Amino acid sequence: MNLSMSDKQYDTLIIGAGAAGLMAGIQAAGRGKQVLILEKMERPGRKLLITGKGRCNVTNCCTVEDFMLNVLSNKRFLYSSLNALNPYEVMGFFEDCGVALKVERGERVFPISDRSADIVDALVNKAQQSGCRITRACVKELILDTNSEGKLSVCGVITEDGQTIHASSVIVATGGKSYPATGSTGDGYRLARQAGHKVTPLRPSLIPLVCKEKICRDMMGLSLKNVVLKVVDTRSGKEVFSELGEMLFTHFGVSGPLVLSASCHMQPDKNGSLEHYKLYIDWKPALSHQQLDARILRDFEQFINKDFINSLGLLLPKKSIQIIASLSGIPFDTKINQITKAQRTALVDIIKAMPLTPTAFRPIEEAIVTAGGVDVSQINPKTMESKLASGLYFAGEVLDVDGYTGGFNLQIAFSTGFAAGTYC
Repeated sequence: MNLSMSDKQYDTLIIGAGAAGLMAGIQAAGRGKQVLILEKMERPGRKLLITGKGRCNVTNCCTVEDFMLNVLSNKRFLYSSLNALNPYEVMGFFEDCGVALKVERGERVFPISDRSADIVDALVNKAQQSGCRITRACVKELILDTNSEGKLSVCGVITEDGQTIHASSVIVATGGKSYPATGSTGDGYRLARQAGHKVTPLRPSLIPLVCKEKICRDMMGLSLKNVVLKVVDTRSGKEVFSELGEMLFTHFGVSGPLVLSASCHMQPDKNGSLEHYKLYIDWKPALSHQQLDARILRDFEQFINKDFINSLGLLLPKKSIQIIASLSGIPFDTKINQITKAQRTALVDIIKAMPLTPTAFRPIEEAIVTAGGVDVSQINPKTMESKLASGLYFAGEVLDVDGYTGGFNLQIAFSTGFAAGTYC
């Protein structure tokens, strides 16, 4: 790191060169501010590079009203920032930067190239063109001052290697605690507490589920499309989630978009267990029980002289056939013409509601988003400035705001970063 950077007075220091930090820098520099962005990783935007399986789900093409339906916590806090920079404006921003976009199922927005690096490059190039300086440094602590009236203010930072960098405002955009290899190791929470901020309990959000049943491992790698996943709280019998979409079987349980969204509605018990929930997969949601039974009968007619286990190839993915056949209770070697109506009903029931028992979330480090964070009651929702320390701002995942999968969390980062950069 260049030692001369501590000799220069900056208007704004931004801690973190992710989605929120880069957008904040672009906006602040565009207002004529002298901006220094401090990033502890070798390359900016590391987490952006892996979002959307490396394709980067930039935002969701929807109105602010529809967007709010997909915010899970503290949605009222986001009204001002989302109206200042809405999803359509984020799309326009990237297209103006030369990144062509496309809208896929669920109104998810991706670069046409399917390359997250194009999004990162656009942000970094725009930040540098706007006059931001980006340098590698890890911040150890904030420099805080108290005036004669006892009001706290921030006036710079001290880095891990002992440098003091002064500025009239500091924006904390360090991300959460998920994917620590990308730099999101919870530094922002430590800095927030230093300024007296409350940090609400951290928990994983949008995270895969560990399941008890061995059948998940047996079907590892099988990806399902157009299935319905339902989650029931067995303590109350209440259905807490039900949605059509895609999911994936893994060596530990289940993952994929449906599972990530479902995880947001599940709370572990005091021991960290999720066994009070039950998952049900409807493999054929387009068919009623009666329609599915009729379909099975038609298939059976084609395999009338076959064993039961050899009759399901037209109905189910190959990797799932033995599992579902076993769960139905019908012996594999039963001849098709010997299967009873009751046995057929059991088969229909298992296809329409295959049960799984979740036991736990995967580790928080594997979560796409960290739920919880800096208490937003202590943040001005229009400016993102701390109510406890003047000149201190927060943006992005470090705040206690999060949404469903589908581009909503990146949009939150862009909008809160834009707000911080506008008012810093």
